[in-house]
Amino acid sequence: MNEKCLILGGAGFIGSHLADELLSCGYQVTIFDKINSFKGNINHLLKHVKFIEGDFNNDIDVRNAVKSTDYVYHLVSTTLPQSSNLNPAYDVESNVLGSIKLLEECVSQSVKKIVFLSSGGTVYGVPKTIPITEDHACNPLCSYGITKIAIEKYLNLFYYLYNLDYSVIRLSNPYGERQNPNVPQGVISVFLKKVLLGEKIDIWGDGSVIRDYIYISDVSSALINVIKKSSVNKTFNVSSGAGYSLKEIITSIENVTGMNALVNYTNANRKFDVPVNILENTLFKNEFGWSQVIPLEEGIGRTWNWIKNQKF
Repeated sequence: MNEKCLILGGAGFIGSHLADELLSCGYQVTIFDKINSFKGNINHLLKHVKFIEGDFNNDIDVRNAVKSTDYVYHLVSTTLPQSSNLNPAYDVESNVLGSIKLLEECVSQSVKKIVFLSSGGTVYGVPKTIPITEDHACNPLCSYGITKIAIEKYLNLFYYLYNLDYSVIRLSNPYGERQNPNVPQGVISVFLKKVLLGEKIDIWGDGSVIRDYIYISDVSSALINVIKKSSVNKTFNVSSGAGYSLKEIITSIENVTGMNALVNYTNANRKFDVPVNILENTLFKNEFGWSQVIPLEEGIGRTWNWIKNQKF
């Protein structure tokens, strides 16, 4: 297969697994990530991919990365949900404006399709119905979610104006090997590291917050499916379709590891947190014949085996 895929943000957790999967399917892969980016996730790939370091907001860097590419995966985000409200202007400047310039470059270079990783956990805000379908109203509680929606809208505009094909993936909470347990995103990896080291787990609220968790191999298989066919539908939830409270995640971790978790409940809530987020994934399943393969405790077990072999 001679088709070429560019993964923007490809040195990260999701991007590195996507690169593995694309290579196994015979695609040529280019990984683009920031200058001096951490390469631990992709060291095993560097002999098999083209790796470009650059600035997502630099026109020349993006132009060089997109050159001769068939499919572009846009996984770049410069902010996190927890911190995005502290500087919304930076969020817009670094994510929305950069994405618009990327779309212009994709049109200029006749890219076949762009796949944008949106956020199923933030774009909908407080849900009125559960599970959340793609046509649910979007009222984000954080700048991170607002910028994701803005980029989705520009994708649709460029499809209308220039016929640039695209898919938006509103992803639930991914977890698995290579997810950084030292950042405030990805509770399963964070909790597993703390259990391993005997550290206290601080939980905002009473642990009743419910989220939808999906193992990384199921994510990467979904991301590959969307470039194999075009679709009238452009926006899809990708999720397990099942919700677990933080208390239930703690219980599952204890079951898998055989260790007791030290938990501190703060009884304080964060303004950007919604009480429950479970995504309906039927549209994506029906469109692409995809289904979740790895159940929660099996995925936690695989992640635990990886965590145990890391140096902290």
